[in-house]
Amino acid sequence: MSIVQLPQEIIPNPSQRKMVEELSGERISACFQCEKCTNGCPVTFAMDLVPHIAIRLLHLGQVDEVLRSDTIWVCASCETCATRCPNNINITRVMDTLRQLAQREGVKPSQRNVPLFHSAFLSSIRRHGRVHETEMAVDFTLRSEGIRGLLKQVSTGLAMFTRGKIKLLPPRLRGKRQIKDMFKKAGVTG
Repeated sequence: MSIVQLPQEIIPNPSQRKMVEELSGERISACFQCEKCTNGCPVTFAMDLVPHIAIRLLHLGQVDEVLRSDTIWVCASCETCATRCPNNINITRVMDTLRQLAQREGVKPSQRNVPLFHSAFLSSIRRHGRVHETEMAVDFTLRSEGIRGLLKQVSTGLAMFTRGKIKLLPPRLRGKRQIKDMFKKAGVTG
């Protein structure tokens, strides 16, 4: 005879849901659990909370549980969920918000390399106004594997450079000041 586990009691916390709605600009409360986001997501196999369950937990104000999940770090930001949502909830934007919130609150990420990549990506945008792939790859490799990892990739990097696939210097961009101001206003670190 097997023992049936009863669901954990969840006490809704609307103020937490409202906080995520304000930060993301998305109406999480509009979700009626049609599951189209989950059914279209190409990376649910790697998630511990599939998208519609993550949104349901956010709707109930269980933000901490979602922040500690693999889901926010595994999300590929492909926008399939946003495209499929009949209520126009941009779950990708919610996931981006949750990643920022997790970093801001010092929540230990379940996936070590994903937040490192996220940080390297944002740092490159903040410095140059857009991603400078060479710098981002070096930054990410140093953060994730250290100098040894970087030395392992030198031959690949040189081959890509000689073939014109990567540039040593970042592209020039007008409006870099406005981008830096956006990061400052958003309070984004990375």
